[in-house]
Amino acid sequence: MINKLFTIRNAIVLLGISLFSLSIHAIVPKPPGLAAKSYVLMDYDSGKIIAQNNPDLPVAPASLTKMMTSYVVSYELEAGNISRDDLVTISNNAYAQNPVFKGSSLMWLEVGKQVKVSELIKGLIVSSGNDAAVALAEHVAGSEGAFTELMNHHARRLGLQNTSFENSHGLSATSHKTTARDMAILAMALIRDFPMEYELYQQREYTFNNIQTYNRHPLLSDPSMNVDGIKTGHTEEAGYCLVSSATKDSMRLISVVMGTKSKQARKVESKKILSYGFRFFETVRPLEAGKLLHKSRIWMGEEDEIELGIDKDIYVTIPKNADLKAQYVVEKDLSAPINKGQIAGKVFFMIGKETIAEHPLVALQGVAEAGFFGRMSDSVSQWFDSLFE
Repeated sequence: MINKLFTIRNAIVLLGISLFSLSIHAIVPKPPGLAAKSYVLMDYDSGKIIAQNNPDLPVAPASLTKMMTSYVVSYELEAGNISRDDLVTISNNAYAQNPVFKGSSLMWLEVGKQVKVSELIKGLIVSSGNDAAVALAEHVAGSEGAFTELMNHHARRLGLQNTSFENSHGLSATSHKTTARDMAILAMALIRDFPMEYELYQQREYTFNNIQTYNRHPLLSDPSMNVDGIKTGHTEEAGYCLVSSATKDSMRLISVVMGTKSKQARKVESKKILSYGFRFFETVRPLEAGKLLHKSRIWMGEEDEIELGIDKDIYVTIPKNADLKAQYVVEKDLSAPINKGQIAGKVFFMIGKETIAEHPLVALQGVAEAGFFGRMSDSVSQWFDSLFE
């Protein structure tokens, strides 16, 4: 088995052709300054953060909280623990969101009425209903407190390192905090894991009980951008926050702008940073999963060679017109047995002398250990080859 990814005798091979042959020097200006407490601009496919300021600053998430509420509900639906057709009896606690908090966003549920989970999800996502959030939380976990434990469990599972939830709706609480980076990661997870539910984030309006409510995301109606979600947030503590996902050609960007001073400011600043990303960057897929990249000698195996490649598609975000090249490094003395998917080296992507991304190089098929005579023959061959190194 291979014990180390690199050895002192690694073979370093430059790929036969440059992945990109453009010779124009890529010029990328600094990101624009934003009037916000913090922000992040992330590429969805590569996960690269293109621009940021105070990305790990703990801030109140306000109604961005409902992104995690909807994530947990979608998870429970997919697991079969609840159904879209389940009828939820609206509790006093869910109804109490209506008159208590001035300016609270609502679906306008009525206590004692039964509402389908599918309708509550629309009220949660489109109407940003605090009452819908509590009703769903109680249905999923029995109480809102138990539901927040699920929220925090998924936060840890998704790698939200600086996020803590105390409720399902986002009204201010002592330890109810998140960061711009964590909200970008959560947005990415919503789009990736639950695409059907994510489609609701672009729905403009929703009518329940003859009351029409509107999606507050200001960029959904902007004709100059292709924004398909995802969430606004506002409390006095949080300021005005906005998470957006937009596409252009084959590129999807996620922006998170936290703590602006007005609705207009969060719209303007979000559009500013998204426009910067689309103007100066592009995302490419230089390598595809399962494609042969290199054949390497293997010792002590039933086969003499093993095919190497990558086990998942690679996406790399680069400045537009950048000259992207790649190198791969292969373990010199590969020995059987080797399992399919076993790491056998690395692929490095470079612009100039700077490495901008790296990914494991893996075996595309397994190779079993040879019999006694095959292993003896290879041992002699290895010894003989070593005399000329």
